[in-house]
Amino acid sequence: LKLCYDCNAYDSSLHGPVFLQEPNSLIFPLDSEEKKVKLSCEVKGNPRPTIGWKLNGSSIDVGMDYRYSLLEGSLLINNPNKSQDAGTYQCVATNPFGTIVSREAKLQFAYLENFKTRSRSTVSVRQGQGMVLLCGPPPHSGELTYAWIFNEYPSFVQQDSRRFVSQETGNLYIAKVESSDAGNYTCVVTNTGDQQNDGMNPPRVMGEYEPKIEVQFPETVPSAKGTTVKLECFALGNPVPTISWRRADGKQLPRKARRHRSSGLLEIPNFQQEDAGLYECVAENVRGRNVARGQLTFYAQPSWTQRISDVRAAIEERVSWECRASGRPKPSYRWLKDWGFAVLFPQGRVQLEQGSLSIANVSLSDAGMYQCVAENRHGVIFASAELSVIAIGPDFSKTLLKKITLVKVGGEVIIECKPKASPRPTYSWKKGKDILRENERITVLEDGSLRIVNVTKSDAGSYTCVATNHFGTASSTGSLLVKDPTRVMVSPFSMDVTVGESIVLPCQVSHDHSLDIVFTWTFNGHLIDFEKDGDHFERVGGDSAGDLMIRSIQLKHAGKYVCMVQTSVDKLSAAADLIVRGPPGPPEAVTIDEVTDTTAQLSWRPGADNHSPITMYVVQARTPFSVGWQAVSTVPEVIDGRTFTATVVGLNPWVEYEFRVVAANLIGIGEPSSPSEKRRTEEALPEVTPANVSGGGGSKSELVITWETVPEELQNGGGFGYVVAFRPLGTVSWMQTVVASPDAARYVFRNESLPPFSPYEVKVGVYNNKGEGSFSPVTVVYSAEEEPTRAPTTVLARSLSASDVEVSWAPPWENQHKGRIQGYEVRCWRHGEKEENAKRIRTVGNQTSTRVSNLRGNALYHLAVRAYNTAGTGPSSAAVNVTTKKPPPSQPPGNIVWNSSDSKIILNWDQVKALDNESEVRGYKVLYRWNRQGSTSVIETNKTSVELSLPFEEDYIIEIKPFSDGGDGSSSEQIRIPKISSKDGRGWLYLYLRFPEMLFHCNFL
Repeated sequence: LKLCYDCNAYDSSLHGPVFLQEPNSLIFPLDSEEKKVKLSCEVKGNPRPTIGWKLNGSSIDVGMDYRYSLLEGSLLINNPNKSQDAGTYQCVATNPFGTIVSREAKLQFAYLENFKTRSRSTVSVRQGQGMVLLCGPPPHSGELTYAWIFNEYPSFVQQDSRRFVSQETGNLYIAKVESSDAGNYTCVVTNTGDQQNDGMNPPRVMGEYEPKIEVQFPETVPSAKGTTVKLECFALGNPVPTISWRRADGKQLPRKARRHRSSGLLEIPNFQQEDAGLYECVAENVRGRNVARGQLTFYAQPSWTQRISDVRAAIEERVSWECRASGRPKPSYRWLKDWGFAVLFPQGRVQLEQGSLSIANVSLSDAGMYQCVAENRHGVIFASAELSVIAIGPDFSKTLLKKITLVKVGGEVIIECKPKASPRPTYSWKKGKDILRENERITVLEDGSLRIVNVTKSDAGSYTCVATNHFGTASSTGSLLVKDPTRVMVSPFSMDVTVGESIVLPCQVSHDHSLDIVFTWTFNGHLIDFEKDGDHFERVGGDSAGDLMIRSIQLKHAGKYVCMVQTSVDKLSAAADLIVRGPPGPPEAVTIDEVTDTTAQLSWRPGADNHSPITMYVVQARTPFSVGWQAVSTVPEVIDGRTFTATVVGLNPWVEYEFRVVAANLIGIGEPSSPSEKRRTEEALPEVTPANVSGGGGSKSELVITWETVPEELQNGGGFGYVVAFRPLGTVSWMQTVVASPDAARYVFRNESLPPFSPYEVKVGVYNNKGEGSFSPVTVVYSAEEEPTRAPTTVLARSLSASDVEVSWAPPWENQHKGRIQGYEVRCWRHGEKEENAKRIRTVGNQTSTRVSNLRGNALYHLAVRAYNTAGTGPSSAAVNVTTKKPPPSQPPGNIVWNSSDSKIILNWDQVKALDNESEVRGYKVLYRWNRQGSTSVIETNKTSVELSLPFEEDYIIEIKPFSDGGDGSSSEQIRIPKISSKDGRGWLYLYLRFPEMLFHCNFL
């Protein structure tokens, strides 16, 4: 019993028993080493419930049998006994609020006795005959599994299409006995914890016979929901029968069904209602067929779909519970109160209907624990709930009247009055100290709340709600404040704008300034987030304005805008529609209706015009060879906005095209449509001929012809290739050959009788699957020529310097050689080096001398000359020798001094002496130029001084270097002589040359 006379003292943590864990059914092996059974039960409640147990409906006295003990509510059975302890157990939990009972849990004992000690006789059968070896399991309890050993352990009989072990009977079935089956067989039986075996000794020739089904499932197989159903079927026969499964109603076998080994076992996991029906097993061989049938029926234990829950009810209230369970057959319901203390029947205040329980006008005696029981022949389930009956006087401690209630003039207000009370109290109201009378504007609602409509300023004041029942009276007071209403002074108005513009939608109000006001905007029903969408939306205006600025309007901004204004007393809104005009949307469903070799017929559907009529369409195309999308020519040339078809012209034959369409209006060009499907234009004769037809060169007896390939997009069809035609210059008949590769760019005609370097007229044509196209213009190509057959004569060489030599020769006599001479190749290699690594210099035409440079000084070189042409080089001349001159002096002129007079500059320097391995100095070169001029003048002298005119306009830049037979020596660093500002200038100049730390003295005379 749960009561509450003082609501403040009521502790909601007190409650009746609730199961946290209920016992489960167990199978205990008799030979288990554990020798102990535990049935679990865990309960919560406040006060803590006491727990007891029942066996087959009778209470267990734990204290009277040493084998029983409780461990935190769970029942422990030591040394369990099959005859005493097998049965149905229930956990019972009780506290002062009532009693509940758990679901039923069955304790069963698994055992397996030994086979009887008797010998089994030998089984004799003919080869090809079917055979059954009976197992005959010993007495047992619990589910068994069967296997057979052939001859000796661990050689188990492997099941296949010929052999089958029934897990229903344990028998071994051999559909067709073979000589290899002769031997000893042992049946092995296993349950949860035991194994027994029994043996026998079984296998002339038998003819073929039709299948005989020896193992089949019952005519009716009741199957529980969610279980795994196993159907066995096996037949004897010769030849070995094949086993197949099907449903007699024509439906497909469940996809989850599994066939095992020889298909003698059909397994249906997680059995459901839709799996029920008539199943057939078909055994057949060449001698005939046999069929076994059985009906799978569906049943299900009860399972809750709607449970009951705890109820707290005030005294004299009506209480209703409804529980629902699924199951097959459909479950029946009964109700228990405090389990064994009361079974509820429909009478008086109590009404029962199916799974519904209703108690009218509840009293304190109705409090307790209630259980709904759902059951069918396959099981029973329990659902528990507690009924608490509350009896208290009115109490406002947790539900005071609202301290201040705001309302606008002309509005409606409800002041709630909801004290805790049981039974329900009566209500009265006072304004100030005066009793409040109901009228057409003032009403006390059924739940005690006060309702005032069409509020005026005079309704402001303090209001008190008084609540009374059998257990007392209580009151609570609050104030009502009446405020002026909010009104919209400037509403947003509908507008028609263009993409990119910016506008302001006004929303200005008058309101009671003692109240806070909030402006919000919605767009198409969604609240505008000014932080997230700040790029386009901004709130502008003062305290009484909530104007909305929309910047850089886009098409997506078209729609309905609503300004919502809210204070604590009222809420109002004003709406406007925004139409946005912009470039058209993309056309839709671009379709290629028909194609020819150079045209494509297109159609499409117009997209959105975005409130500005479409004025024209443009068609674009793309191929694997184009760079992006390109506009194409159409008929009509200009496609107006009311035309949705066009013919694209000027296409290349045999090219894969895809098209898209772009719409435009007065505002701009829209987005392009999605691409059409890809279509290839039809084939046509090729029109483009190869370009740059030429050739020549090659090896002896060859005519080489080359051309530029025709691009794939201009081949106009498949099977593309080239036709090469050629004839000797001046003849009439053409020789032709076909080059079948579209990528070929060269053809070589070989014929030993082909004269060298003979002119041929050549042309190259094209063809494809449609036929031959035209030829390129005729051009002249020469056949390959022969190499020169004679070497040059009279080869001479002389040294020019330390690094250069000059070589000359005479050409072969014209009547003594074959092969055109295009030029000569000079080979030069230093003594001691290999000739094949020689430096090569080629001349062109009739030139019969050349210079070889970048050689080493004072070194012996060998030179040879041979003629060449396009066919190669001819024989080499005899080699000639030449020694380069010694290198020029490496020491530059030093101690350079210059003096100036009225009209000239005199330069002096020290004589340069050549080293032993250097050429003797023959003189000096003075190189000078004006500072701002690029050209350099040279004075040669065999002295160590020179005179120059005075530099009046600009500075001199001067270098001095020696020269010899080996060439020019090392140059001095540049000398800068400054220009003279006065002809009468005298004095000393000091000139730093670029030699490190060297000072030059210059004397003005």
